[in-house]
Amino acid sequence: MGSKENRSSGNGARRSGALRSALLETKRTPARRKSEGQTATQPISRIRKAPRGGLARFSHAVLGRVYGLKARLIIPYVLLTLATAMVGTFIVTRLVASSVSERFYNQIYEAGRVASDGIVRQEEVHLANLRLMAFTQGVAEAVAGREADTLQEILWPLALNNDVDAVTVVGLDGVEILTLARDPLTNRYGVFKGTDYGDQEIVQRVLAREIDEIGDKFAGVLHTRFGPYLYTSAPVRDSQNQVVGVLMVGTSLEGLITELKSQSLADIVILDQEGRPLASSFVTEGSLVEYLSLAPEEIPSLGQTVLRDLRLEERDREYMIAYAPLIVRQQPMGVLGAALPSDYVVSAEATSRNTFSLVFSLATLAVIIVGYVISQSIAKPLLKLRDISLAVAEGDLNQRTGMDRSDEIGDLAAVFDLMTFRLRRRTAQAARLYQETLQRNKELAEINARLQSTQQQLIQSEKLAAVGQLTAGIVHDVKNPLAVIKGLAEELSEDGAVNPEVAEQLKTIRDNAARAARIVTDLLKFARQSNPAMRHQDLGETVRTAVRLTDFLARKNSVRVDSQVPDSPVEATFDATQIEQVLVNLIQNAIQAMPDGGELRVRLNADQEWARIDVIDTGVGIPEKNLRRIFDPFFTTKPPGEGTGLGLSVSYGIVSDHRGRIDVKSKVGQGTTFSVFLPLRQPEPVREF
Repeated sequence: MGSKENRSSGNGARRSGALRSALLETKRTPARRKSEGQTATQPISRIRKAPRGGLARFSHAVLGRVYGLKARLIIPYVLLTLATAMVGTFIVTRLVASSVSERFYNQIYEAGRVASDGIVRQEEVHLANLRLMAFTQGVAEAVAGREADTLQEILWPLALNNDVDAVTVVGLDGVEILTLARDPLTNRYGVFKGTDYGDQEIVQRVLAREIDEIGDKFAGVLHTRFGPYLYTSAPVRDSQNQVVGVLMVGTSLEGLITELKSQSLADIVILDQEGRPLASSFVTEGSLVEYLSLAPEEIPSLGQTVLRDLRLEERDREYMIAYAPLIVRQQPMGVLGAALPSDYVVSAEATSRNTFSLVFSLATLAVIIVGYVISQSIAKPLLKLRDISLAVAEGDLNQRTGMDRSDEIGDLAAVFDLMTFRLRRRTAQAARLYQETLQRNKELAEINARLQSTQQQLIQSEKLAAVGQLTAGIVHDVKNPLAVIKGLAEELSEDGAVNPEVAEQLKTIRDNAARAARIVTDLLKFARQSNPAMRHQDLGETVRTAVRLTDFLARKNSVRVDSQVPDSPVEATFDATQIEQVLVNLIQNAIQAMPDGGELRVRLNADQEWARIDVIDTGVGIPEKNLRRIFDPFFTTKPPGEGTGLGLSVSYGIVSDHRGRIDVKSKVGQGTTFSVFLPLRQPEPVREF
């Protein structure tokens, strides 16, 4: 064991000596470094030096143990783990206790709700039985004639078949005509007569012909020979709709309580409006009646729930009871209570607290052990890393620690500072080269952008030059045949012997030849950038003319045209022939975009400065990639022979000459909208002197 310690101390001494030698390299004078071809920059060097003297060395060793890396890793870790364990134990225990209590309260509230719903359902059964019995043939007549035997003969089968606990018939004087009640002990029906029910509210209100918000039937608790019963009363009416008596159907509260207990899985208590117990799944004798009773000031109001603790000595258990108002047919009838044993809550909290305390204690011990192992695994590599940092000083690290510590990490920081010093010049040079590269890339990007812009301008110029050359070459070849056609038509139409019908056809030939000549001339004007002949006129008439000219083409292609032009004139300054040519071209394109037919809307609107003509179709639409090219000369997506690609280009030139613009919006499969904007007044030309 001793030999290992000696070898370890010897290795440490050799490593410390190597570290000091490396750091001495950074402490050479600037003149010496300069003579050796090095920079004059001097780094900050730090190394932990062992003090001299026996006492000093002993104190240094002790302090090194206390303030060493291992202690600084382990002690805070252990303290933090203990603190976290204690806080976690407390929080989890409280959360578990709160969760148990919350589940208990939710369970008791749910039990009360289930019991209340059960009473409401029982009252609905009463209503169904009342309707069955009251409308049974012969009941009204027997009540009016106070025929108890007849009533018994009619009602007894109904009560037996529908499992009714009690049915009572009362005359107009409030006196019982007949009661069929089932004895809870023998489960046999008994027949009773002559009891005065005139002082009971549910009988009085029926005899008084009262009708509340939900009808003429009323519910209440009546004390009978067999205990308290939940009754529902209803009037018995004769054929003239006159009240001849009262019919009541009742259910024993004791039997109802038993059923509610099985439904809600809790003990049920029903109190009257004075707070005294009427029925309970507990044995309501002796001191228990006191515990279940409520003082008048303790009776909960509507929407309120009162919680009470109850201890049953006979069962040696503690209960929690939730009291809430008992509402039947929107009328308060007393108080409904649901009770559950509460001793298991305390037991569950204690069990949870002990369990989680044990779990957290074991977990804390395990974490401390794991932490100690981790600290050892961290400390040893750090000590080893300190020894090999001199070799890494020739590598790619470029960080400066800026730390001044007296432990092993301080030694490691000195080594990293040394590496930073050796890499500083390389880093500065690399940064300078990087900035130069970024600047050159930026300049190249700007030059490339300018080249692309220039290329686009050259392409557009070449397209326009091609249009001009082509137009100039074919205008004379096209205009001469048109002039011949027009001249012959005029000469033939002046002949007096020509049939009027033929003369009209000749006039059509002459007009269309003249129009074709104007279109060719307009194409030449577009190529030569000529100015249109402007005249102040009605733009609506031009729109109507364009629609008429394309009416045959629309009908041929099964396209319905909806022209929306205002009746009042839309005055603007424009060349009617050129604008008509634009509109005819847009309408023809729209019709051709609807090969299977569709709807075309031509709409004219105007504000104070602009007139707007919309040509809207429901055709195939224009792909987004083609939208920026549709105004280019000779660009077309039509099949060969159906278009030259000049229509929209010529239209764009005409509208531009009018100081206007053309906008287009399109969705593939939904249609396209071309909007032509023309100024209502053209700007005054600049006069030259």
